[in-house]
Amino acid sequence: MITRRGFLAGGVALLTSPPDPAGALRGGRMNPASIAKYVVPLPVPSIMPAASKDGPADRYVIGVRRLRLQILPPGSPATTVLGYGAVGTPRSFSSPAFRMEARVGRPVRVTWVNELVDGHGRALPHPLPVDPTLHWANPPGGRNGRDSRPAFTATPGRYPGPVPIVTHLHGGRNSDHSDGHPEAWFLPAARDIPGGYATEGSQYADFAASFTDQHKGSWSPGSAVFHYDNEQRAATMWFHDHALGITRLNVYAGLAGFYLLRGGPADLAPGLLPGPAAFGATRSQGIHEIPIIIQDRTFAADGSLFYPASRRQFDRFAGPYIPDSDIPPIWNPEFYGSTMMVNGRTWPYLPVQPRRYRFRLLNGCNSRFLDLKIVTTPLTRRPASAALPFWQIGSDGGFLPTPIQLGEVLLAPAERADVIVDFSGVRPGTELFLINEAPDGPFHGRHPVTPADPATTGQVLKFTVRPLTEPDRTVPPAELTLPAFTPFGTASTTRQVALLEQDSKRVAGVGPAVALLGTLEGGGTAKMWSDPITENPAVGATETWEIHNFTMDTHPIHLHEVVFQVIDRQPFHGPARPPEAWERGFKDTVIAYPSQITRIKATFDRPGLFVWHCHVLEHEDNEMMRPYRIGP
Repeated sequence: MITRRGFLAGGVALLTSPPDPAGALRGGRMNPASIAKYVVPLPVPSIMPAASKDGPADRYVIGVRRLRLQILPPGSPATTVLGYGAVGTPRSFSSPAFRMEARVGRPVRVTWVNELVDGHGRALPHPLPVDPTLHWANPPGGRNGRDSRPAFTATPGRYPGPVPIVTHLHGGRNSDHSDGHPEAWFLPAARDIPGGYATEGSQYADFAASFTDQHKGSWSPGSAVFHYDNEQRAATMWFHDHALGITRLNVYAGLAGFYLLRGGPADLAPGLLPGPAAFGATRSQGIHEIPIIIQDRTFAADGSLFYPASRRQFDRFAGPYIPDSDIPPIWNPEFYGSTMMVNGRTWPYLPVQPRRYRFRLLNGCNSRFLDLKIVTTPLTRRPASAALPFWQIGSDGGFLPTPIQLGEVLLAPAERADVIVDFSGVRPGTELFLINEAPDGPFHGRHPVTPADPATTGQVLKFTVRPLTEPDRTVPPAELTLPAFTPFGTASTTRQVALLEQDSKRVAGVGPAVALLGTLEGGGTAKMWSDPITENPAVGATETWEIHNFTMDTHPIHLHEVVFQVIDRQPFHGPARPPEAWERGFKDTVIAYPSQITRIKATFDRPGLFVWHCHVLEHEDNEMMRPYRIGP
């Protein structure tokens, strides 16, 4: 029997096969133990250049290009990635992207441009293996077959054509035309798009027309214009690709970046917290607020990104595939990289001074959960004792009601934690280490029997403490008074939804073939992406959603458009327990544990077509995503 339960014996064992003398793993992968740690400083994302800040909105023109970047230490090969940048400013193209800075009440309008073409205007193929058998954007399907699961009579190879993209502002509350709907993707305006290909998703034209009606602008081939109102609480948000059935690959290839919303009544006055990074900063010395995106990657021996090109690399299932089974030939149910990457560099170090720092932490991994601690020795026995605490002051939707002191920070994929770390009592010359104690596989709870490999994925970042150069006049986190927090009112409706997965219906004992969302009828009724909408809140309604997890995995569930409060969690056969202390602010992504009901409450105050999904990107890309509509 080959199922998810066999994953740890299969997929991870393949990632840790014996190295050859050159430091490569069998199959051409780079041995992570051969990658030097803590030899390059942590990059601090610079500010994305705007095209204009005149008029009623800040305007940006942001392209997506193929780049060659030095992710591995100096002396190692460069890596081909996809990255965002300001069109007209070549130096701004990066992965992760330069950060976007926005103010509450000041709209931002972005023209997103697909520039994945070569120097002759010909479309570039994806650098990673695209599985064309999923329900995905499917440009070869043309107008009638796009956004579908195509039929094949034999197992196809990887899709070789132009890359569809669409950008989602994760945490943003905007009209549906600017949400980055998975079916609003678009190809580059290349000169060689094959005849019969769809060049845009099935929702693109409707959203373009809706945008024009509302904002009097227009969209052009190979691009889309999104309008972000920024009428919400100050918060740590991020943008990333969201094209149907290919999100995992586009994000893994590099399409992600921070969007920091500041100001308004739900922010703190300048000077109370460690200050933001300066424009153009490339080194972290003297910068006291640092956005940190943590991702896991595996590298091939030539420095390129490795991502599985066969289901066999997950659980050793070598077929049959099409037409004799329903197992996708390339898609992997999860993926866990062998190397930790922070702000686009493998295992960097961060010089700090004996003072307070504000870190905006983002788990940007596809599947991996993170359980972060600061310790004195990176190889220390797990679970380790924390050398310094985190003071968490914010989460996905802005500031918490009160600061929370924590020994460790748990982050599911897509979750954010706004934390203060106080190094003021640490002697210069000290080295401290940010480690990860979550597992190298599916997450089931803290302090697993087998945590991440202490020599590789169990290490993240080194802090080197330097002498203090100027006094720290920020407020100690225990003394902070955070902005007022007003909870949602009473819910008028309780909606029950289900998290499910299915093994193969054609090959006994092989699974999962697909991950699913659904409703609770009959103990859990699976719904595909293309099934009629079942979640349809009224405009202005406050609802409680009960998320029943019938799978053996923990899933981070994300609702577009809204923030919510976590009410409680309840085992299927036990009493409910309140949310964790760090979950008592507004959230947009929640951890749903197996065999439990996770309850959240949200107010749905803007009409439109949105989606909700698991943020394990491999799950999202194979049916664990559903459309939902607010209003008629």
